[in-house]
Amino acid sequence: MPAEPVGTTAAQPPDPVELIRTRGYAVLLVMVAILGVPVSAAAFGFLALVSELQSLTYHDLPEALGFDGTPSWWPVPLLGVAGLLVGLTIRHLPGIGGHKPAEGLVSSGAPSAAELPGIALAALVSLGLGAVLGPEAPLIALGGGLAVYAVRLVRPGLDPGAVAVVGAAGSFAAVSALLGSPLLGAFLLMEASGLAGMMLGVALVPGLLAAGIGALIFTGLGSWTGLGTYSLALHEVPHADGPSVAEFGWAVALGVAAALAGAGIHRLALFLQPRVERRRVVATALAGLFVGAMALVYAESTGRDASGVLYSGEHALDPLLSGSAGYSAATLLVLIACKALAYCASLSAFRGGPVFPAMFVGAAGGMALSHLPGLNLTSGFAMGIGAMCVAMLKLPMTSVLLATLLLGSEGLTVMPLVIVSVVVSYVVTLRITPPPAAFATTHSSPHPTP
Repeated sequence: MPAEPVGTTAAQPPDPVELIRTRGYAVLLVMVAILGVPVSAAAFGFLALVSELQSLTYHDLPEALGFDGTPSWWPVPLLGVAGLLVGLTIRHLPGIGGHKPAEGLVSSGAPSAAELPGIALAALVSLGLGAVLGPEAPLIALGGGLAVYAVRLVRPGLDPGAVAVVGAAGSFAAVSALLGSPLLGAFLLMEASGLAGMMLGVALVPGLLAAGIGALIFTGLGSWTGLGTYSLALHEVPHADGPSVAEFGWAVALGVAAALAGAGIHRLALFLQPRVERRRVVATALAGLFVGAMALVYAESTGRDASGVLYSGEHALDPLLSGSAGYSAATLLVLIACKALAYCASLSAFRGGPVFPAMFVGAAGGMALSHLPGLNLTSGFAMGIGAMCVAMLKLPMTSVLLATLLLGSEGLTVMPLVIVSVVVSYVVTLRITPPPAAFATTHSSPHPTP
């Protein structure tokens, strides 16, 4: 073998096994376990505040103003105000309100302490006043930022690699119970991070520890306060028979349809995003008015509550499935169209996460197709969730788990169908989606104006 050139040394990557055996790693685990308690408590408080704000603005405020119930037009001005507040927050506070949801779940490290207030405020207003986004991305950012801030107060000279692990563990703790299981939250963050091999284990062990502690804190606080755990859950899942040949055909068709729909939503959101950034405050307010208008269209055309289009859809999945008999195919199609357009506008302008709206749109699409011969309701519901999630997130393992673990025992029955629909949707999505660099070049915009 050729000798090393004189004057050079081969950089040896750290041995993950040796890192885990060190005393410093054990100290890191203890630190993560301690930090998991306040971080998960803060995440619970954030979700409780979002829930209270939704109830206050959508139910209590109209009643206080003398309305008999919430008028169908109420979301229009409410979302306009939300857009104005979010636009001002993004413009004037550090950190541009955090992660841009149109760009998917990306791992960009923990935010600085100065950015945390802007992230919290932008997400709180977006989620509390009805934008079609979920809380997972803000919780990931806030959990990681709070954990890093706390550890730097205690140990300002901590190694940057250890700080990164602490930030990841804070994110694990913050989303531990949100998806119904700490395991699901862990898979989401693992797959989004892109880590692999033994180095994944180095970062995963502290994250799993923080997620487990976070789930316990969520359960304890939910029981103590009587507010529940804010976890994703279904309580009435119709029975599903074993997969049939016809349903495997539907899995392929649904995967293709979800890929096309997801690509359309994603491209339109990315197309709108730089145009919103040119006139941040005005454009975000207009995006809010559009989201409210979509809720109004749905309410007036179907006679149903406008809230079906608003918010993330996390807590609407259970009544959607349990009340499926009351939804005609036409009503579901209107719901899908209005929710998808509101989702697209929210992705381009507001702050939040993309997971739960994708699940809701996919679930409604699968339910609509189940009105046709050869497709069971539960199978269509699960396949729709998995296929739309992977189309929007490009995280195939997480998408399969989200669609199946949510359904409990019935999820095991339909898992082969979900896997087929997810794989088809994933491959088609990658084939029809342009590389990020090419899309950014095509849709580049000048600097935003003040």
